[in-house]
Amino acid sequence: MANTSKNDACTICDKIGLKPFTKDNVFNYYLPLHGLVSYGALSVNVMNPNIVPKLLPRKQDLTNVFLISTVVGTWFYIYGRPHLSDVQSNKRGLYALLGSTLFSMGSVLAWALIKSALPENNSLLATVAGLASGAIIVKVSTDYIQEVDNKLKKN
Repeated sequence: MANTSKNDACTICDKIGLKPFTKDNVFNYYLPLHGLVSYGALSVNVMNPNIVPKLLPRKQDLTNVFLISTVVGTWFYIYGRPHLSDVQSNKRGLYALLGSTLFSMGSVLAWALIKSALPENNSLLATVAGLASGAIIVKVSTDYIQEVDNKLKKN
């Protein structure tokens, strides 16, 4: 009976597109996924800073929490990439930290520039611009990293 519920749980995971909870998936899928969610929240928070305090019972600034979660999730994503698998773990960690920090802080800078170009007091436009530009940045970044990984597979 226990095997049936485990298989049912895996079927549910498959249906909604989630991977089973294994050590590898936690570090290389779920933590990066958490970072991606934080990245989306960070984009909204930078572009429309008034929205997050309205959604939370406690009025506090969560920018640093979103930023750190984004850096950590991106760090795990980069650290686990195949093209870095042969790199010494301390160097790989530094490379992942550099990449995740540049990605996150570069995005914050891009959003600040985009926000300054938008008309003031248009929260909806700012929010949509933040989410759209964030999605584009993530897509281009992950495509790039996958291209680098594919080069490794071809060699």
